[in-house]
Amino acid sequence: MELPKGYKLTDVGLVPKDWEVKKLSDFVSLRRGHDLTESERTLGNIPVMSAAGQYGFHNIAIAKGPGVVVGRSGASFGQVHFCESDYWPHNTALYVTDFHNNCPRFVYYRLKNINFSRYNTGGAQPSLNRNFISSILIQLPEFDEQQAIAGALSDIDTLTTTLDQLITKKRNIKQGAIQQLLTAQTRLAGFTDKWDKRRLGEIGNTYIGLSGKSKRDFEDGNLPYITFLNVMNNKAININMFGLVRIKPNERQNRVLKNDILFNTSSETPEEIGMCSVLLSDIEELYLNSFCFGFRLTKNSNAHPLFLVYYLRSSFGRQLFYSLGQGATRYNLSKRNFNNIEIPFPAFAEQEAIARTLNDMEAEIEKIEQQRDKYKAIKQGMMQELLTGKTRLI
Repeated sequence: MELPKGYKLTDVGLVPKDWEVKKLSDFVSLRRGHDLTESERTLGNIPVMSAAGQYGFHNIAIAKGPGVVVGRSGASFGQVHFCESDYWPHNTALYVTDFHNNCPRFVYYRLKNINFSRYNTGGAQPSLNRNFISSILIQLPEFDEQQAIAGALSDIDTLTTTLDQLITKKRNIKQGAIQQLLTAQTRLAGFTDKWDKRRLGEIGNTYIGLSGKSKRDFEDGNLPYITFLNVMNNKAININMFGLVRIKPNERQNRVLKNDILFNTSSETPEEIGMCSVLLSDIEELYLNSFCFGFRLTKNSNAHPLFLVYYLRSSFGRQLFYSLGQGATRYNLSKRNFNNIEIPFPAFAEQEAIARTLNDMEAEIEKIEQQRDKYKAIKQGMMQELLTGKTRLI
């Protein structure tokens, strides 16, 4: 087989001719971190680097920065973290004591590209032994190319970090808007009318979900139904997350219609009782799982369904339902208690404006999240190409 020009065949496959292949122990030297209990810490500005990353601060550094640590135990087993400054390496991590003249940032990215889960020596409690991973083979370019690779990957990391910070800022702004708009502390332009309180039982009617269904009906389904998690996890029902259930011709089951609001009937914790979601799409024939119930607004209710969902999923709404959960090991919501819940309502036009404002904020956040996730995917592809020499920067 003729090899591609400029490449050679090694124990790790094709690599550029000017690259080396070394054992991990020749690439970097690793050592187990040092214990530091809470009582032994003294307030300072030295990062404590654990398996999960920075874990508070101390006043003493025992490792020079920049540094790289690898989680050696627990839930963060195999995670790799970078520290710019001098630091204290915690005993839940391995840390690099010698970079062997390699670029520290390149070392960070190269170690992140190793699937350390294959080298677990701890059984049920994951553990990473430095001696067990010492023979892992590493493709290694010259220092200048290491710097170029690290620089390219660092640039995209900076970009995703900036987007993460923007997402956090936008979420905080949205949370503040929810607090202000849903309590009339802040009014949108053009709205001054007084808000009224109405009971849920005055503005709509409840209906039950699927009944009389067996396990087999869900194994061989022919029509869509809204799952419990779809209701729990989304303000608006995700129409790409339907399950399937077998419905016979002329079978009497309640259908879900556009603008219906769906609630979970029971939960293992009182905090999750009565979580709700609204169906904003027209679906020809759609049903609801038996662990939820539907709520259909009356034609003269003057209630906007998305406004209602925003309110009921807010901290104010959650507090209302929290006090209504009944049970010991599992909490249930009675329809009577549900119908007696009082909600403050502005005029329909203001409800619509509030719902649109909050929805626009969420759409903006989602767009930024998609952009961030796209860059993260690009980075994964770049790591695979650059760290193996398939794509060269020099």
